Amino acid sequence: MSMFKKLLASVGIGAAQVDARLENDSLIPGEWVRGEVHITGGDVAQDVDEIYMYVVTHYEREANDRKVKEECTLGKYRLSERFALDPKEKKVIPFSFQLPYETPLTMGRQPVYLRTGLDIKNAIDPGDSDFIEVRPHPLMEKVLDAIQSLGFQLFKVDCEYNRHLGRSYPFVQEFEFRPTGPYRSRLEELEAVFYLKEGELEVLLEMDKRARGFLGAFQEAFNLDERYARFRLTQADLHRPVSAIAEGIEEIIRQNVR
Repeated sequence: MSMFKKLLASVGIGAAQVDARLENDSLIPGEWVRGEVHITGGDVAQDVDEIYMYVVTHYEREANDRKVKEECTLGKYRLSERFALDPKEKKVIPFSFQLPYETPLTMGRQPVYLRTGLDIKNAIDPGDSDFIEVRPHPLMEKVLDAIQSLGFQLFKVDCEYNRHLGRSYPFVQEFEFRPTGPYRSRLEELEAVFYLKEGELEVLLEMDKRARGFLGAFQEAFNLDERYARFRLTQADLHRPVSAIAEGIEEIIRQNVR
């Protein structure tokens, strides 16, 4: 019977179970993820080589004239050393790690989740997945509020494959705004990409000018109507009013869409 139970456990029947429980499932990039992994032994004793946790998201990539979703692991964290797990034994392993600064925000339909698993040789690894909410960092909030105060409406947020603009990962999260105010006649759209690190936020702005006449159509056809600009905010900017941040962004726009 014991050998039969071991065989069943190796294919996941009557095997150990794992359940990650988070202190908080709503976080900002760079914040610490804390919680406990609850493990329950199966019908037979098993050796667990390690407990691991991945931070996972998806991005879109064009392939053969269509968009496909690809998975990206933002980080892998080892939560334990090797240990033996007796039948029906219960273990609780506390954990903490820092959420990567470049974790995308879960705005729109963008998923971010934690995938927890037990690494058991010669067996299907038990696993657990938990979706988390990733909110804007306060510096990001300043920029988002400032752009919208200038008469831009957030239209779309998505993660797109981009080897040139991506840094730690092969994609960037794009925040696409449509003008509803004074720039409606001069701009098609405004896009922002955030590069967050400890104590600093770098912002890449892409301004897509509205085509005007034959020259405008020519520029649009060859992407000559796009303008790029970068600026940085630090922790000190958290004390500045949104209106002051908006003035700086408006000056950048003016210089690029004359």
